[in-house]
Amino acid sequence: MKARVTVTLKNGVLDPQGKAIEGALKSLGIDGVGSVRQGKVFDIELTGSDKAAAEAALKAACEKLLANTVIENYRVEIGA
Repeated sequence: MKARVTVTLKNGVLDPQGKAIEGALKSLGIDGVGSVRQGKVFDIELTGSDKAAAEAALKAACEKLLANTVIENYRVEIGA
């Protein structure tokens, strides 16, 4: 089974890396960029077929390791 965990900064948290990317895109002549927020994506392969257990395990992993829940949100998506 495959899963994707997406971690993004919470609204209101400053994102200096996103600002740097925004400036770089504009300096490259890419028009229409209003703002950029950066994040992290983890593609994880899991053994077993219990989606509920996999989701619970991944949420625990986010709380303990993958995300800083003080300043970041996370989303867990379980595939086939």
